[in-house]
Amino acid sequence: MWKRMLEQLWEGHPRKMAGLGIGAVLGIIYLFFGFWHMLIFALIVYTGYYIGKRLDRGEPAFPVEDIWRQLMDKWRLFR
Repeated sequence: MWKRMLEQLWEGHPRKMAGLGIGAVLGIIYLFFGFWHMLIFALIVYTGYYIGKRLDRGEPAFPVEDIWRQLMDKWRLFR
């Protein structure tokens, strides 16, 4: 049952699952070798999930153009 569910998730959302897995592995490494900060662990896992989710939707992992456009619109007042 679990194997079939994981296969369906992997087929439907491969990058999201990979991001979640990478985030979980990095989080476990942090927990094992660092302090036991569960909030940091959750943040690392969520970041991996979020990046994978964006890649599944065909969006860039880091929206550099959107951020640049927002900054330029904000600072345009001083020109």
